[in-house]
This record gives sequence, C-alpha cells and structure tokens, in this order.
Amino acid sequence: MPKFTLIIPVYNVEAYLHQCLDSVLCQDFSDWEAVCVNDGSTDGSAAILEDYVAKDARFRLVTQPNGGLSAARNAGLDAAQGEYILFLDSDDWLEPKALETIEASLNDEDMLSFSGRRFFEETQSFNPSDMLPEKTYASGMDYYNENALLQRDFAFVCVVLRAYRRAFLVDNSLRFKEGILHEDNLFTPLACYYAQKVKQINACCYDYRVRAHSITTTVDMKRLTDLMETANELAAFFIPKQGFDKTVAYRAITQYYQVAFVEAPKGERKALKRLCDWVLYRKVSRTKLRHRWNYLKNK
Repeated sequence: MPKFTLIIPVYNVEAYLHQCLDSVLCQDFSDWEAVCVNDGSTDGSAAILEDYVAKDARFRLVTQPNGGLSAARNAGLDAAQGEYILFLDSDDWLEPKALETIEASLNDEDMLSFSGRRFFEETQSFNPSDMLPEKTYASGMDYYNENALLQRDFAFVCVVLRAYRRAFLVDNSLRFKEGILHEDNLFTPLACYYAQKVKQINACCYDYRVRAHSITTTVDMKRLTDLMETANELAAFFIPKQGFDKTVAYRAITQYYQVAFVEAPKGERKALKRLCDWVLYRKVSRTKLRHRWNYLKNK
C-alpha cells in the first residue's frame, strides 16, 4: 500500500497536464500512486496520460464518460489504494517537496491541512502563500470553528489543501455529490464534522492556477442554484446535531444563502427563493441581525 494516492481528475487540459504530472513525478518522496481519471476528454489529454502510465507504473489511468469533477474524484476514490488521499486538479501542480513535507508531518491524523499559493495565468504572477501556524486539533469541528470564516486567498473549503486518511473517508462514506458545482462547499464541512484529529502545518505545498472563465471564476445560475441547494443540505445536516458550538457552521451556511440571493440577476431571484428551504434558513440565520432581516424581507 503506497503512502499517498493523488487523485487527478482530467478533462481537456492538454495545455497544463504535463506541468501537473511532472510535479508529481519529480517529488523527492517516492511512495505514491497517482490515479488519473480521464473524464471524457476530447483533446490530447488521454494520449498524455497514456504516455505517463507507460513510463511509470505509479501512474494509473481510469477512463470514463464525462461526468464532471465530483464523478471523477469519486472514481479516483474507488480506485485509490494509498494510506492518505490528496486531490490535485489537473491544471495545478505540487511544490517540489510537497509530499516529503506532508509525510514528515503526519501522525495518524484524519486530515492534515497545508497552504498554497495562487498563480494568475493572465498576468503570469503568483500571490504570496497563505500561511497558518502549526497546530493540532482534537476534533474536526474545533479546526472548522477556528478557521472556516477566516479571510484568506484560498477558501477554507478547498479540498486540494488537505491530505485525508483513506480509511477515515471510507468509514464515514465521505464522497463528492455529483452533478453540482463547487462540491467542496458540501464535502469539507461534513469531513470536518466526522474528523477526530486534524493537524495544520505551516508549509506551502500546492500551486493553484487561476484561469479566466473557469468554473470557479464564472458566475451563472447553475452555480447559484447549486449553492442554494448545498446550503439547504448543510442546514439539514447540522441543525439536529448536538454537543458542539454551531455558530460558525450556521454563519457559513447563511453566507451561502446570502451569496445566492445577492449575486442572482433580479429576474432569477424568484426561482432561487423557491429553492430556499425557509424553515432551515430561519434556524441557521439567528446569529446575525441582517440575516434575520433577509428572512423577513424575502420570505
């Protein structure tokens, strides 16, 4: 069993794929496998993947019809054999000593978080890495409550900035909801809820490419309706849970509702209001006056 499985979903990224895969191949730490999921690519990505599989057996190829990022990640989880899972987007890349740094820091944590830096493709420039102090948390919710609302370059929910113990993911049936955008918003809070031990390290291990007109930089109604449904799902999950402070979770969930309302074109807001579960919204919006006002105004 390798120490790490890197799950790399691939869809029409031939311009970036060599850099991504080379960043794995050049790691000083060698006990890894990379499960590359060709998610129905129609460009030259499949041929590039086949070349890497042929030259290094640690690269494994899964091919499937296009199903989206969540489906590709889930296929990677099904094929993974490593002790720990890392998610690497195929237009991003790892820092040279990323795996060595992560491996030296692990001590049977369910999750280990690290930092990254963003590369802006249009300007060919990096931003400084968002560094956080090293700290071990007794529970995932302690980690969540301290960090989820921090203002950082990377959203807290980004799954690519953590290593996950595979047995922990399997035991808690943690997978990505298919058919939605920004699936990290749903996956990460649930992973934090179930995690028993989390470590945060002061190290930059990941480089994230910001592309114009990518999923994460484009606003459309699909993204907003998915965000609304994610808020409903998270509210339904957290409201009945007991034994921990839910203030941060409620504020984060309410922010998803707020973003959906604020960013929606005026002509589409009625449709979003119909998607909102107002009973759930009312229960999670108690922590701020403006959120309660939004309930009264829109309900």
